[in-house]
Amino acid sequence: MRTSVELLPELVSFSAMAYSTPDRSGDHGGGARLAAISLAFAAIYVIWGSTYLAIRFAIETMPPLGMAAVRFLVAGALMYAWLRTRGAPAPTLVQWRSGAISGTLLLVGGNGAVVVAEQWVPSGLVALIVATVPMWMVLLDARFGSGNRPSSRATMGLMIGFLGVGVLAGSPGVGAGGREEFLGASLVLVGSISWAIGSLVSRYVENPPRPAMLVATQMLSGGAIFTLLSLASGELVGFSILDVSQRSWWALLYLIIAGAIVGYAAYIWLLTVVLPSRVATYAYVNPVVALFLGWALADEPLIPRSMLAAAIILASVVVITTDSVQDLRGKPSDSIGL
Repeated sequence: MRTSVELLPELVSFSAMAYSTPDRSGDHGGGARLAAISLAFAAIYVIWGSTYLAIRFAIETMPPLGMAAVRFLVAGALMYAWLRTRGAPAPTLVQWRSGAISGTLLLVGGNGAVVVAEQWVPSGLVALIVATVPMWMVLLDARFGSGNRPSSRATMGLMIGFLGVGVLAGSPGVGAGGREEFLGASLVLVGSISWAIGSLVSRYVENPPRPAMLVATQMLSGGAIFTLLSLASGELVGFSILDVSQRSWWALLYLIIAGAIVGYAAYIWLLTVVLPSRVATYAYVNPVVALFLGWALADEPLIPRSMLAAAIILASVVVITTDSVQDLRGKPSDSIGL
């Protein structure tokens, strides 16, 4: 598997293409479409799998909520400025409101829960809990969104994925207990539901014509709320920027460029061109990526049980994605382009 660092140049190029003015000429070849979608999935699979470790490094010497505020305000401002210089219209008041609502659910409720919980919960366990997102997305979309029931194949894929997550959860070193860890894990579960709701809300409300501008409004809104929460929590009392380690700075930079600008933008774009059940497969792959990163960077054991779980999880992704391929090819070409 190629590392997120090796993939980053290609993914940044993808993001630059995605943020530029959409091509309305009608020349949307199948090969180019599949290449863009493959890069977008690489972003949410590989890069997002590595952000759990990056968050842990960042909050070692940074206040969690303050770190999240800086991350999304900087990423959102850069994205918004880029889009405006490329001729994208400014969002309307209604579109700002939509971005604020979905951004609060996704970033503050979803990502914020992860950032806060990683003070007490191992990153591997956090990734495992986030793997419940596909279930929430499929169930909520069927009940409150499109009304479409998941196909038998997609349901089978989801069940296989949960089986793999269960096998991985039984691996040594995953969750040692304790009250703070239990509360943190519960917070991540609530955050996973919030993320699923935010993902679906972003599909059914009035958004800017280009999904990239939606991403910018979500990040700026979420970053502003994180700032208020950081100030209100008192976590900045006694904090000095001089105490931030070099590793935390590099982790924050990685979270801004790779995790936020590239990964999050790819996620929102994918929600506009493929089925929610297919996009949600990232939550099954992320624990596998986190597992191998722990082995490679933190000397964590890679046992046969963990490798079996990884194989089961990846098999579930194959089942779900092959079920969605017809829907993908049937999308109108003018819906492609972030």
